[in-house]
Amino acid sequence: MSREVREAQILAAATEEFRLAGFDGASMSSIAARAGMVEGSIYRFFDGKAALLTRTIETWYEGMLHSYAQELAGIEGTRPRLRFMVWRHLQTVFEEPELCRLMFNHVRGSAGYRDTQVYRLNSLYTARTLEIIRDGIAAGEIRAGDDLRLVRDLIYGGVEHAIWGYLWGGGTLDPDALADAMVEIVMGGIAAPDPVAARLSALAESLERH
Repeated sequence: MSREVREAQILAAATEEFRLAGFDGASMSSIAARAGMVEGSIYRFFDGKAALLTRTIETWYEGMLHSYAQELAGIEGTRPRLRFMVWRHLQTVFEEPELCRLMFNHVRGSAGYRDTQVYRLNSLYTARTLEIIRDGIAAGEIRAGDDLRLVRDLIYGGVEHAIWGYLWGGGTLDPDALADAMVEIVMGGIAAPDPVAARLSALAESLERH
């Protein structure tokens, strides 16, 4: 059996173990048993549980982003594409709360986070949102002149604030309703003015003055 196949088996076993037991509850022996090997064999692939968790989250991220790209390719229009990015993020948290908690607590919170593939993948993910906004400007759907990185940060800062209660406070999460509400607010702030509506408004003001 090749090293790549064996590593994939370990990562699949680790994903299930971390999902069910969390970081503290997961053990290398349990992961080894799930993978059908002795515990010592895992250390030929990973230095320890923390390294295995980081690689597990990286693999999970890689699969997610590949799926996101395929789904996004079939969506047209700035608002629907932006709505998909927000909804997909929320839906992932809704479907995989334990893996998300592990990512926040043990990967993103680690000193070496910026050196991980997760950091690079997350940067690529949020960069897609910037691309959607730039495409919206080019299409005349979003006004030019705004700080696009600030818009991105407002979106994902809002998402993180919204998911906090669900992940750690026992709150509820409705990805569809929340995505609709967030995109409505964001687009209300950055959408280009409707030229027809602007002309009608100017005409109404002119008539009022006369």
